[in-house]
Amino acid sequence: MSDSATRANRRPNVIWIFGDQHRAQCLGYRGDPNVRTPNIDNLARNGMRFDNAVAGAPWCCPFRGALLTGQYPHQNGVRQTPGALDPAIPTIVAPFREAGYHTAYVGKWHLSGSNSSEHTVPPDCRGGFDYWLGYENNNNQNEVHVVGGGDETPRRLDGYETDALTDCFLEHLRDHVGSGEAGDYAPFFAVLSVQPPHSPYVPPTGCAARGGSLNPAGVQLRPNVPPVPWIQKKAALDVCGYAAMVENLDENVGRIREGLRQLGVDGDTWIVFFSDHGDMLGSHGQWEKSSPWEESIRIPFIVSRLGGAERGRMRTGETDAVLNHVDIAPTTLGLCGIRPPASMRGHSYAHRCLHPSDPLKAATDEPPTEPESAFLQQIPRKFHPHSVNKAWRGVVTRDGWKLVCQPGQDWLLHNLNEDPYELANYAHDNAFASQRKRCLGLLMDWIEQTGDEFPLPADA
Repeated sequence: MSDSATRANRRPNVIWIFGDQHRAQCLGYRGDPNVRTPNIDNLARNGMRFDNAVAGAPWCCPFRGALLTGQYPHQNGVRQTPGALDPAIPTIVAPFREAGYHTAYVGKWHLSGSNSSEHTVPPDCRGGFDYWLGYENNNNQNEVHVVGGGDETPRRLDGYETDALTDCFLEHLRDHVGSGEAGDYAPFFAVLSVQPPHSPYVPPTGCAARGGSLNPAGVQLRPNVPPVPWIQKKAALDVCGYAAMVENLDENVGRIREGLRQLGVDGDTWIVFFSDHGDMLGSHGQWEKSSPWEESIRIPFIVSRLGGAERGRMRTGETDAVLNHVDIAPTTLGLCGIRPPASMRGHSYAHRCLHPSDPLKAATDEPPTEPESAFLQQIPRKFHPHSVNKAWRGVVTRDGWKLVCQPGQDWLLHNLNEDPYELANYAHDNAFASQRKRCLGLLMDWIEQTGDEFPLPADA
């Protein structure tokens, strides 16, 4: 069979690239004046943008468990950080391997039950990936130790984490694609998971030479950062490092695109770019994650493929779908024409991305209706500084409303279309009682449908 015929009849490759704590607002194409992200912006320009995407459980381990299983945190057991995913629960790897894919994971795992950088991930706790090179957790981006990849001895990588892990990722792709005849390698599902821009906000040395670093005096804070001196001072300093870390991630996205081009598989490979949750960075006086405000729950989510619409490979533009963490696995499978297993509770939005002429579109189930809202959860109470210390549940709707409840009581109701910075809370305003009732009904439905338990307000 000729190389062109082989390519025409093979399933596409797919890559996940995701950082930790990268909020959706911190991208050039989303209008952040503090950051330059030309490579990610190009993914958005040539792909499908899910700007309503959310991390329904905006905390490291709960998101990652939902990501890999397509199940909500209370369904797969990973309810908090640290948290361990039961190896008996099937992950996205199983249907990919059944379809003949090679599967690979490089980077941060954080699903083996520890927050310690000293903890190594046992081979039977690595999600079933054919190739696995990574670590459990790490909060020192200049000193990352990994295991796996054929060597179970912990070893330190050279250089800054995002750069070093990208090196390892590209090296494995070269080994895999180059192991067969031209166009005759097994299609691959490959994951690159990096810690930055997670705190501490320490960018790589030399970022100033790339023109990406900021002076705190030049930072433009979001309007919902309170005018409290210590909050504004800390936020400005943190944003400087955070933005430089995002720019470093952007450079490595560019390196991956170029690596795929050099391997000759750029046109055969979907790139799915996202994050596990956001970072408050001083908005509403909060830091990091686990809060229901936009800076914490809203994540970047872009599906892109070289050539896009011009080559009949995909639709491009923007969709209003409220994609949640449980939807990422079934959507990814759908991009490759693989039906999600029944164990996955999320929805596939692959039909939003596949070009009408793509033969894989016929193999994906386009739902007659899509969810009009996404379910938000913080299951246990969390006692980290500058973070909400109560459990909460909420919904965010396709048409721009958000309701959040604490146990037994209303808390937040925002109209995100008119108030994207969430400065006006209508939860206790009778003028918005009808919207509150509607959103409360949606929240009740999610709790019942997913088997969650949470005490809603008495009038729910």
